[in-house]
Amino acid sequence: MAAEEEINQLKKQLKSLQAQEETRHRNSESRRSEASKSERRVSSKRTSDARTSEPRSQEVMSDYGKQLQTLKDEIAVLSAEKAGLQGRSTRSRSPSPSRSRSRSRSHSRSNSPCTTVAKIRSPSPNRSKISSVARKAALLSRFSDAYSQARLDAQCLLRRCLDRAETVQRIIYIATVEAFHVAKMAFRHFKIRVRKMLTPSHVGSNDFESAVMDYIICHLDLYDSQSSVNDVIRAMNVNPKISFPPEVDFCLLHDFIQEICCIAFAMQSLDPPLDIAFGADGEVFNDCKYRRSYDSDFTAPLVFYHVWPALMENDCVIMKGEAVTKRGAFWSSVRPITRCRSRSLSPVCPRNRIGLSTMSRSRSPSPIRCTLPRY
Repeated sequence: MAAEEEINQLKKQLKSLQAQEETRHRNSESRRSEASKSERRVSSKRTSDARTSEPRSQEVMSDYGKQLQTLKDEIAVLSAEKAGLQGRSTRSRSPSPSRSRSRSRSHSRSNSPCTTVAKIRSPSPNRSKISSVARKAALLSRFSDAYSQARLDAQCLLRRCLDRAETVQRIIYIATVEAFHVAKMAFRHFKIRVRKMLTPSHVGSNDFESAVMDYIICHLDLYDSQSSVNDVIRAMNVNPKISFPPEVDFCLLHDFIQEICCIAFAMQSLDPPLDIAFGADGEVFNDCKYRRSYDSDFTAPLVFYHVWPALMENDCVIMKGEAVTKRGAFWSSVRPITRCRSRSLSPVCPRNRIGLSTMSRSRSPSPIRCTLPRY
């Protein structure tokens, strides 16, 4: 009997142990399922966070790229302005025009595009990185400085020999217009030479024009500005609109003309290029192109003469010019040009030795007409 009781107690203990083991197993499975569920939740959250972070990171990168590009453009503009200021300071320290002309003639042979264009130089990294917008902003700043500073310096040089402000302003305006015309012609010839040089290495390529413009942009220093200055002075010497004493020499405007030629040449490399507006004496005043000078008649409808040309981009005015308007002054000033002369290589006689007949007419006098009596 005692043995049977012990056996029963052992069976009971075994059953209790089995029940405890089953409960432990159930608890462990439930814990495992909960842990797997929590892991799935965490992984799903991570994937969702990663998906949301990707567009955010892309937006941040795009914003960073835009800021970096704007900073590069600003740096390019500042570097271009710095280069312009340094060139201006070096030109102000340069010697007299006669010496500079002789030196430039010696250097023009080595720097002329026809001789050095055959040597393909690697483009400068600073110039190649300057975007079209930055170069346009730098050129507009140089053109504005030429109007506000270089023009006034040229007026001071001419006022030493001339008393009439009208004649001084006409001379400077004609010099600016001729400089743009000569610089555009020089750019066309330079572009033709660059095309001939790059044709063998770009046969069958679709980006030939872009390669030509890239080369021109990187080699703007090959422009022979001294030759253009000489052409401008020759054109001014035969211009019939300028009336001035023979003591004035247009070589006084050498630095001013050279700066305008360089600006105009560089403006032709933009896309689209910049040019000045056509202006004629007696035209109807256009408020969109010009602003009136301080001594103008603000009720006059016609332009008496121009002081500074307007800058155009295609048909849009991006920088206004300056003009003088006076009521009735244009028609009263229309007279045969007597004091105007063509500057040739012949010696100039002093004014006190010139008779009134030679000053009043350049052609031979007409025969005297006989007056017939009336009957």
